Amino acid sequence: MTLLVRNAALTGYVELVRSLGGDLPALLASAGLDASDLAVPHTWIPVAAAADLIELSATATGHEDFGLRLAESRRLSVLGPVGIVAREEPDVRSALEVIMRHQHLHNEALHSRITETNGLATIELGLDLPTPRRRQATELLVGAIHRYLQNLAGSSWRPVAVLLAHDAPTDATSHHRVLGPAVRFGQDLNGIVVYASDLDAPNQLADPLLRPYVRQYLEAIAAPRPVADVDRVRDLIEALLPTGRCSLDRVAHSLGVDRKTIHRHLARSGETFSSLLNSLRTQLAQQYVGSRSRPLTQVAELLGFSAPSAFSRWFRDEFGTSPTAWRAAGETDG
Repeated sequence: MTLLVRNAALTGYVELVRSLGGDLPALLASAGLDASDLAVPHTWIPVAAAADLIELSATATGHEDFGLRLAESRRLSVLGPVGIVAREEPDVRSALEVIMRHQHLHNEALHSRITETNGLATIELGLDLPTPRRRQATELLVGAIHRYLQNLAGSSWRPVAVLLAHDAPTDATSHHRVLGPAVRFGQDLNGIVVYASDLDAPNQLADPLLRPYVRQYLEAIAAPRPVADVDRVRDLIEALLPTGRCSLDRVAHSLGVDRKTIHRHLARSGETFSSLLNSLRTQLAQQYVGSRSRPLTQVAELLGFSAPSAFSRWFRDEFGTSPTAWRAAGETDG
């Protein structure tokens, strides 16, 4: 199964590449991405592709600290509504727990936990990525969490230690500038060690007068919209398709209703779950296959097919030709 990440993880990437003289189109293409993957807000992209992009960019620009440079621009706003909630939590611990509890909404490859012993707390951070793709993505992740903690605890806050599993770079100047002097390479894990008491410190960003309004906002966006809203069901299908876990049962669970309720309400609009799924796939297939920027195997995954052969059969049934022939015809027309 392809693990996905929100394109917000690459916030600031375009500006950084351009400032370092990198060839943006070439770098995106080499990672199997294109500008639309970064331009459309809230888009899911493969985690491996995002990690490859950062690695390739570090090499192409000659900046071994590329991931850290990207982390320097991180703000809680990158996390969207989750960042809004975290910003108004009363202390650092609760804000961090909000971020970690909802990490799957932004990055399916990320796993984290906090362990405490002897007055110290270790924030362990991990990414389900092959080792060759992991260095820059890991430094971006650790650097981002470091920035969030600094935003929450205050600019004078410093960690006890920052742990990185990979070897030290040729020049660690940027690491000390961004992460502080207590950076340790070649460790058993990636993470940040802090005093446990730092987690209980007041959140410097929080405004107690705003907290009730934030809670009302959360209740409003969490409140179920009418199931008869076809657009909402379609939005859920589009969000779930690339994960390979798009099903009527999963959509029903997300809406807090049963399958029959969805069937009944969609029928009032002359739709079924299958018709919405197929129409969305048809729309996206024309876009993905026609753009020629993605391998057809990736297109199959983005459309939720378990295998390229299943995608090819479906495409032929819908369009009367194979995706390869469709793409070739488009190249000829162009």
